Amino acid sequence: MSTQPFALPACYLPYPARLSPHTARAREESTAWARGMGMLEGSGVWGADDLAAHDYALLCAYTHPDCTAEQLTLVTEWYVWVFFFDDHFLKLFKKTLDRHGGKAYLDRLPAFMPLDLSAGMPEPENPVEAGLADLWKRTVPHMSADWRERLATSTRNLLNESLWELYNINEGRIANPVEYIEMRRKVGGAPWSAQLVEYVTAEVPASVAASRPLRVLMDTFSDAVHLRNDLFSYQREIEEEGELSNGVLVLETFLGCTTQEAADAVNELITSRMQQFENTALTELAPLFLEKGLRPDECAAVAAYVKGLQDWQSGGHEWHMRSSRYMNEGAVSGSSAPLGMGALSLKDLLAATGASRVRSHTHVPYQPVGTWRVPEIRIPFPLTLSPHLDASRAHVITWAREMGILEPQPGVPGSDVWDERKLAGYDLALCAAGIHPDAPVEQLDLTTQWLAWGTYGDDLFPVIYGRTRDLVSARACVERLRLFVPVDLGASPPPATALERGLDDLWRRSAGPMTPAARTDFRRAITEMLDSWLWELANQAQHRIPDPVDYVEMRRQTFGADFTMSLCRIGHGKSVPPEVYASGTLRALESSAADTAGLLNDLFSYRKEIEYEGELHNAVLVVQTFFGCTRDQAGAIVADLLHSRLAQFQHIAACELPVLYEDFALDSAARGVLDGYVKELENWMTGILNWHEGVRRYRPQDLSHGPLPPLTGLGTSAARVFSMAG
Repeated sequence: MSTQPFALPACYLPYPARLSPHTARAREESTAWARGMGMLEGSGVWGADDLAAHDYALLCAYTHPDCTAEQLTLVTEWYVWVFFFDDHFLKLFKKTLDRHGGKAYLDRLPAFMPLDLSAGMPEPENPVEAGLADLWKRTVPHMSADWRERLATSTRNLLNESLWELYNINEGRIANPVEYIEMRRKVGGAPWSAQLVEYVTAEVPASVAASRPLRVLMDTFSDAVHLRNDLFSYQREIEEEGELSNGVLVLETFLGCTTQEAADAVNELITSRMQQFENTALTELAPLFLEKGLRPDECAAVAAYVKGLQDWQSGGHEWHMRSSRYMNEGAVSGSSAPLGMGALSLKDLLAATGASRVRSHTHVPYQPVGTWRVPEIRIPFPLTLSPHLDASRAHVITWAREMGILEPQPGVPGSDVWDERKLAGYDLALCAAGIHPDAPVEQLDLTTQWLAWGTYGDDLFPVIYGRTRDLVSARACVERLRLFVPVDLGASPPPATALERGLDDLWRRSAGPMTPAARTDFRRAITEMLDSWLWELANQAQHRIPDPVDYVEMRRQTFGADFTMSLCRIGHGKSVPPEVYASGTLRALESSAADTAGLLNDLFSYRKEIEYEGELHNAVLVVQTFFGCTRDQAGAIVADLLHSRLAQFQHIAACELPVLYEDFALDSAARGVLDGYVKELENWMTGILNWHEGVRRYRPQDLSHGPLPPLTGLGTSAARVFSMAG
């Protein structure tokens, strides 16, 4: 290799890497296994020398240092299998651009992962099928049905991304730095690796496996693993292979900085993801254990899994340090120099300890914004407004008055956040009229009133709970609100507040006509939005600005995107199978639209939130804080991300939906519904932009200075619990 393009930065490694004593045995037995499966001589993909050079036994020995010899051999064979699959698929289908052959190949593989082994398997026809069949039979008897299903799902996702890469157009475009993180997670294998961590440590209880804290642990683990690989593989990928998907290149391009500065920024991103992992483990797991009522052994199982993910991080770094495959000249090895901090410069010392991330906790709120111009936002879909706009404007004020939204809540100081003048100025009917231009007046009223309820809650929560850091009362309020969205439409308690009264009324009117499945999805969207309000309050209590990845993903919920999109799906009926809505393509379509709208809101609300509300959750502030760039640079990155997410929406609609239709063999009725859904999402984005441009909510003349003083006095917290939670 030529001279390294940058010096590898000192990495944040709080956990020492350790090596399993069973490495040699795993190396020998996994080689024999690969030969027996037909992966070596005669495969046309690998020879014995190829496998020896890869040395997956060393990778697994570093990433799983405490497992038994038998476990290490089996896990090593899983890694041999997955890397052989990648090269096998590349040779047979990617290089030949044979999408139909690749789909047929992938469609057979789930048959070798039956949840019930007694169901049997087909006869393997190639080394990939033979290897998967053997590994599945030897692994799943030790694990629960829930874990089997999760491993099967993550394996299918990993395999199917190969098909996604095959039929997606390579546009020769370098991704936006925030967008890149999500893309890298999608095509990387770290989520699959996390499932194998459970196998060698302890299985996560099913009751918490899908919870937000466990999902964040897996996502942050994945991001740090993938970005670390970007640092070490930059020279090979960029200088030798002409690759564009590398985090260092992404930041170098969008920040207009040197390669070294970009590498340092990627290293900070790795540190941030690892510290988000630690923050989640330390602050969110204990409340989750209490909420779910986990037994001591179940709590210990989650703790062992968390430790296993930490071991993987340190071990993966050490493997990169020692592999001839990567650029690692002159780097400091964590295991070989555990006390080597004296050799580091002050800059390296700060990076290695993660000290530079303290700035995410040091933002001074209520700072004057000065000159701020919203960047140009281009959403190319035509705007149509409902003819019932004026009627809904009047109806929503009447409804809000009946629900008690326009008056203080009894016994709750500071709860008079809205009055009739404010609600009229917010003109939520204008937003609804753009989102649903063809809706009858009753449906337009329902959409308008849902928007009013969500916006009122979003305004109320930080005033009542945020300035007092009263997370206990906030959680009590959310738990009460869950009672007003029963899937079976059964009885709810008498509403005690305007927020409860409004939710009870809207749920009964909306959920009644829905199918049970649609009602379940709608309830999930509402409760996720409520949980996201608690996430914001927890960050406020820690005075913590989230990192860009965590922020963008949670913004979909805090903005209520899935909740309002569910209103678009109410009339779809049963012509579209549920698995289509659950597909990666539909989820990506919805996520790209959600990000477009959420980021749009952040750009328009920047002055209101930063200068007048002391808010920490705004994409411009998040990007500015994380990357250490200027406000205008951050605004440009956010605007670019908005337009790249919009372009992704258009690409999915034009190129990926037709493939989805073919893969699911959808009839003309289902295709018509989904084509209409694309149009509804276009209306959704256009209507939201039009509302922001016309509403009296974000202009300087609409705002007033002065943070509210904190509530004080004996019994304030208790009073709030009982008044807001009924």
